[in-house]
Amino acid sequence: MASATAAAPDLSPGLSPGAPRAGLFGFSRAQGIALLVLVAALIATPYFLYPQFLMKLLCFALFACAFNLLIGYVGLLSFGHAAYFGMGSYVSAHAAKVWGLTPEVAILLGGATGAAFGLVFGWIAIRRAGIYFAMITLALAQMVYFFALQAPFTHGEDGIQSIPRGRLLGLIDLSSDMTLYWFIAGLFLAGFLLIHRIVHSPFGQVLTAIRENEPRATSLGYRVDDYKLVAFTLSAGIAGIAGGAKAITVGIATLTDVHWTMSGEVVLMTLLGGLGTLFGPVIGAGAVVGMQTYLAPFGAWVTIIQGAIFVLCVLAFRAGIVGEVARWMRVRL
Repeated sequence: MASATAAAPDLSPGLSPGAPRAGLFGFSRAQGIALLVLVAALIATPYFLYPQFLMKLLCFALFACAFNLLIGYVGLLSFGHAAYFGMGSYVSAHAAKVWGLTPEVAILLGGATGAAFGLVFGWIAIRRAGIYFAMITLALAQMVYFFALQAPFTHGEDGIQSIPRGRLLGLIDLSSDMTLYWFIAGLFLAGFLLIHRIVHSPFGQVLTAIRENEPRATSLGYRVDDYKLVAFTLSAGIAGIAGGAKAITVGIATLTDVHWTMSGEVVLMTLLGGLGTLFGPVIGAGAVVGMQTYLAPFGAWVTIIQGAIFVLCVLAFRAGIVGEVARWMRVRL
């Protein structure tokens, strides 16, 4: 695989003509401006909105970015990403509460758990494509759900509650919402930049080539299944980190984290923001989490309102919010 990765630049231009020229650190000019806006928003918003809401939003935004790495840049639709998010949440919660580990170590253990599940499940699933791949990932995720329901350390339907926030590096007390927010914001930004680096590396260019024309990539000597498996594992690992961060943030890990509806939510976040766009999953996660939070007073009407909004967005923004904005900018500018 090492030789194939080194040769990736030769493949990518041929399969993705007209790609925007990368600027500083791999960001185009528009992406660089968007990144600055994102960083500014991360710094300013905790002074205007509840840090607890923002931390939850950032955890799900990182989860959506991890899912987008797989579907947006490799073209693999997984209906089982809740398994990695949920198991990362459970393991991080157990490590922090029972083992007494510091939050950063607990979250990294959650990421390692997600990556381990992703490696095994990916090895099984990548042998199929299309709807068969999606159904296999869903079936495997349901197995994880029933495992979480029965395993002693997850406490079944009660979940793992009263998870301590602990001290970052054993020194910084995270009991304050603002202190924890800066940690979660830094974790999200690190994960976001990691995904950007993966996508814009020679390895990422091969992934894009596989998405665009898999038979051609195979004919050029690339071991396509190996690239898919590595991408699947990376996506699952980052999803596990997002799940671990969510558990530390809200102080509980429950079956909701590993239920199939969580996989559906991350699909909606990514579609709403824009598949294959760097900032789309962040916007999509913000929209979904924002609706869940601020439409809660409407009770049972929340799902109806959400459904109507999603239908309107799908009809008006075929490429997602960020995808349509990018298309408009290419036409106008």
